[in-house]
Amino acid sequence: MKTKRQIIKIDEKKCDGCGNCVTGCHEGALQMIDGKARLISDLLCDGLGACIGECPQGAIKIETRAAEPYDEVKVMEGMVKLGPNTVKAHLKHLKDHSQKAFLKQAFDYLKERKLPNPMEEEKTLSRDKDHKHAHGGHEPCGCPGGRTLDLRGAAPEEDGDSPAAKSRLRQWPVQLHLVSPMAPCFQKADLVVAADCTAFACGNFHNEFIKDKAIVIACPKLDDGQEIYAEKIQALIEDAKINTLTVVTMEVPCCGGLLAMVKQAAAAARRKVPVKNVVVGLQGGLKSEVWV
Repeated sequence: MKTKRQIIKIDEKKCDGCGNCVTGCHEGALQMIDGKARLISDLLCDGLGACIGECPQGAIKIETRAAEPYDEVKVMEGMVKLGPNTVKAHLKHLKDHSQKAFLKQAFDYLKERKLPNPMEEEKTLSRDKDHKHAHGGHEPCGCPGGRTLDLRGAAPEEDGDSPAAKSRLRQWPVQLHLVSPMAPCFQKADLVVAADCTAFACGNFHNEFIKDKAIVIACPKLDDGQEIYAEKIQALIEDAKINTLTVVTMEVPCCGGLLAMVKQAAAAARRKVPVKNVVVGLQGGLKSEVWV
């Protein structure tokens, strides 16, 4: 699927190596390598441009372009041109974000071309029980708030009615602008697209809508850049191959825009998935639940 995508571009001639943009990158997609800021992960760059305001030299800009689905081979071609340190940082980034399928593709790319692999394949692909901070050993890569995390199995199951009930959240981030459709947590998942307010209105939201599901949230009234939302939903249907799609909205008129956006994306997708709409009342009860 070819979609429009916003992604940053760095002018290395202007970059003076100050590192401010690295701190400003909430996804950890930027690192300082060989004295220059480098985008080591197209996959996790959200294209929102938080790093731009941190650059005193104006070396970073946002490009909007038609883009094919993420292709690890093409990414590796670019990384190899930037040198072994960039390759190593990219491989570590894939590992730290649990992108095992892409990591194997990267290893295969190096092996087929008889290029040195800076990481040991067996060690990297094995489950790291002593998992360190995602960017340990490198220069700082910013706030981890936007870093993709798979939270499945992170907390014990508890009764949802217990005062000390644990979160059912299986992944991070959840905001639709920030998620990557290629993240492992979305692959063949049952997806919930929830309006922001629903989690506050529905007292049993975690057990009702999050348990055993992947979730993204959005506000059809206040969020900017909503044209990207439909493209992301379409990519989740086509590329992540989600199983089902549940849209959770409030019983207020503005929430209708979220359902309309999802229906538009589902209609445009090559794959077809069942779509359900659940409407939450202002008092917290479920007003309706219908397949659309």
